[in-house]
Amino acid sequence: MLAILINALSIIAGSLVGAITKRGINAKYLSTLTTAMGIAVLVLGINVAMPNMVKSQVPVLFIFCLAVGGLIGTFLRLDERMEGVSRRMERHTPKKAGTPPLSEGITTATLLCCVGTLAIMGPILSALQGDNTYLMTAATLNFVTLIVVASTYGFGVALSAIPVFLWMSFFFLLGKLSAGFVTTEPGSLSAEIITETNIVGGVLIAAAGLGVLHIKDCKTINLLPALFLPCLYFAVRWVLGI
Repeated sequence: MLAILINALSIIAGSLVGAITKRGINAKYLSTLTTAMGIAVLVLGINVAMPNMVKSQVPVLFIFCLAVGGLIGTFLRLDERMEGVSRRMERHTPKKAGTPPLSEGITTATLLCCVGTLAIMGPILSALQGDNTYLMTAATLNFVTLIVVASTYGFGVALSAIPVFLWMSFFFLLGKLSAGFVTTEPGSLSAEIITETNIVGGVLIAAAGLGVLHIKDCKTINLLPALFLPCLYFAVRWVLGI
């Protein structure tokens, strides 16, 4: 769990460095940086989703997860709650003209740090084998990622440390509880869960990219519950012996 805590702290540290850097950036340069970041996030999302779609054993699962996850998120009003938190933070934070909404930055940062093999496999390997290599690598990447994100959105994106910590803790706990029958080999149950979660996550990252570019506000926050649904699907399938 210490390595997971280090990941959360690396997000806060990266946000602090990025926010300090942001102070000397003119509004027009911030706009350019936001556009560049939006394109990068869009490409990263596609790059995560497409290779995993080829490996998927249930190609339509991600559609189901996005639909149901979106309904759950909308029912819970996740987007409205995040906007409320962001507005309260922005009242106490100096805001430059041209700076994009903080809620957008928190969502983008959360997705970038939560989706991928490192963020999922890292906690599982830590729980099963005590190997923190993936988690420490993720902490380094998260630090660098949040410097870039915070240079656009400000220190408020440090809030993404909370969902990232909970996300990694969930998979750590999953690994502890399933230590007797889960393996990390290709073709195993855990490998299938990672594949399907990466597909959903990749689509969400791409959707966040569209939001950053102001092409389409996909309400990505409301879609976040979709990330947990592949785990639920495989858990139900395992219980039913299908």
